[in-house]
Amino acid sequence: MIGLELSFIWAGIIAFAVLVYVIMDGFDLGVGILFPVAKEEADRSVMMNSIAPVWDGNETWLVLGGGGLFAVFPLAYAVVMPALYIPIIVMLLALVFRGVAFEYRWRTKRLRKVWDFGFSVGSFLAAFCQGLALGALVQGIAIEDRAYVGGAWDWLTPFSVLTGFAVVVGYAMLGATWLNMKLTGRIQDQMRRLSFTTSIATVIAMAAVSIWTPFLDPEYWVRWFTWPYMGFSLLVPIPIALAVWRLFTGLRDERDISPFLSALALFVLGFAGIGISFYPHIVPPSLTIAEAAAPDSSLLFTLIGTLVLLPVILIYTGYAYWVFRGKVDPKEGYH
Repeated sequence: MIGLELSFIWAGIIAFAVLVYVIMDGFDLGVGILFPVAKEEADRSVMMNSIAPVWDGNETWLVLGGGGLFAVFPLAYAVVMPALYIPIIVMLLALVFRGVAFEYRWRTKRLRKVWDFGFSVGSFLAAFCQGLALGALVQGIAIEDRAYVGGAWDWLTPFSVLTGFAVVVGYAMLGATWLNMKLTGRIQDQMRRLSFTTSIATVIAMAAVSIWTPFLDPEYWVRWFTWPYMGFSLLVPIPIALAVWRLFTGLRDERDISPFLSALALFVLGFAGIGISFYPHIVPPSLTIAEAAAPDSSLLFTLIGTLVLLPVILIYTGYAYWVFRGKVDPKEGYH
C-alpha cells in the first residue's frame, strides 16, 4: 500500500512539473514563434527582453519532469523513449539552438537576422515536436512484454500532426497574451490583435483534438461518455467555456493581465482533461502508474530530496517573476 501511494505521489509531482513547464516555457516559446511578425528591430528586441530574465529558468521544469520519469518510472521511460526518440531528440536540439540564438543575436549585427531566424525556427520546432509527442502518447504506444514493439515512425500520424499544430498555435496564444501584458504602445496593440487570432485558432484546435480523441481507443470513449466516469469529464468543459469567455472579453476590453491568465487556464484545463483520460495509466493504453514505478526504496529516497528542492525551485521562480513584474521598458537593454 505504501509503495502504491508513493508511486501516485510521484505521478502527481511529475504531472505538476510537466504542467508548469508547458505553461511557463509555453509563453516564451510562443514569443519565438511570433518573432517573425515583428518588422522592426526595436520590436524584436523588446519582445525578447520580456522573457530574458525567466526563459532559461522555465526549462528547469522540463529537467525535473524528464529526470523524475527516468528515476522513479524507469519502465515508462524505457517504453516512451524508443517510441518517441525522433521528436524528443529534435525538440532538444531545437531548444539548444534556440538558446544559442537567444544569446548570440545580441553579440552581432551582421548575422543578427540569421540568429533571429534560428530563434524563431527553434521555438517552432520545439513546440511542434512537443505536440507530436503528446499526440503519439494519447493515441497509444504499442507495448508487449514490458517493452516497446512499434516502429521508429509510429509517432507520425495525422492525429499527432494535428496535436503538433495545436500546441504551436496554443503557445503562440500564450506568447501573444504575455506580450500584450508586458509591452506598451504599438507593439502591444499588434500583440492584442494577434491574441484574438491565435486564441480563435487555439479553441478550434482544442475542439478538433477533443472530438478526435474518443475515437482513438475504446477506453477514452468509456471515460468520456459512460457513467460514473463521465462525471469527471463533465467537470472540464464548463470551466473551459468560462476561460474562453474571459479571454475574449479581456481582449475586447483591452485588459493586460486577464487574457494571459485565461490563456493559462485553458492549458491547465486541457491538461486536466488529458489526465482524466489517462488515469491510472502513465503510458496508454496498457502501462499503469503502479506497474511502471521503481522499487519503494527508490521512490522514498528520491521523494525526500524532491520535497526539499521543490519548494526552493518554486521560491526562486516566484521571486524572479516578482522582481521583473510589470511592463518592459523599451529603453532597457539585455545584458
